[in-house]
Amino acid sequence: MINAFLEMFSYAFLIRAVAAGLLVSLCSAILGVSLVLKRCSMIGDGLSHVGFGALAVAAAMNAAPLAVSIPIVVLAAFLLLRISEKNKIRGDAAIALISSSSLAIGVLVVSLTTGLNIDIYNYMFGSILAMSQNDVVISVILAIVVLVMYILFYNKIFAITFDEHFAKAIGVKTGLYNMLVAFLTAITIVIGMRMMGALLISSLIVFPALTSMRICKRFKGVICCSAIVSVVCFLIGVYISYIYALPTGASVVIVNLAAFLLLWVGNPAKLRSTVIKKQ
Repeated sequence: MINAFLEMFSYAFLIRAVAAGLLVSLCSAILGVSLVLKRCSMIGDGLSHVGFGALAVAAAMNAAPLAVSIPIVVLAAFLLLRISEKNKIRGDAAIALISSSSLAIGVLVVSLTTGLNIDIYNYMFGSILAMSQNDVVISVILAIVVLVMYILFYNKIFAITFDEHFAKAIGVKTGLYNMLVAFLTAITIVIGMRMMGALLISSLIVFPALTSMRICKRFKGVICCSAIVSVVCFLIGVYISYIYALPTGASVVIVNLAAFLLLWVGNPAKLRSTVIKKQ
């Protein structure tokens, strides 16, 4: 196993891709805790579908994929947040509306232009080989920005995660920080789509958070555990993908699923009584 790891990291493109993937996994894991606790975890799935539609449009226009998809996905995140706040359409219905519409637009654009070529397939299901050097550099920079902003505004994000009404009452600008979380999630979704695929990237938000909640009960502990679980599962998934020539995104998701099920079977009584404490 060690020899296989050393062989895998003898390729420069794999080192770059894994470095970007690790950072994306970290971003997804820490944001996922807040999204799961706020019952907004499906926003990741919705934004990934928006991302696919944006990438399809970029491919049809021969434009830079990230340059097109990032502003569109961020705008969609703000739109979802706005719709939910106004209560005109329930949050889950808004996500379904926007995600299905975006996916349909993407499929139509693809069918009218390039067809389901290899590049579009990679965006849908992910491929570690699809990441160019420019993709890796941009992904690393944006992931570092997400991590830094999360750390800087950790206390505010913590406040709106557990009791948004109380946070608003004591003067926290909840709307602003909800937009910040939506913005960081949108960035993470876009930069992770190249490796994980539009249909699988949301799993990095949900699985590590749910798994870590079965181990820890304090918020900081859950965040740290979620980050560790996400990184370990990602590395194991990449290793399995390399050894058996399997899709990277699917391999990572299966490893995350295995970790979650292992804890579920190992201690079902604890799972039923899991309560996340604030400190």
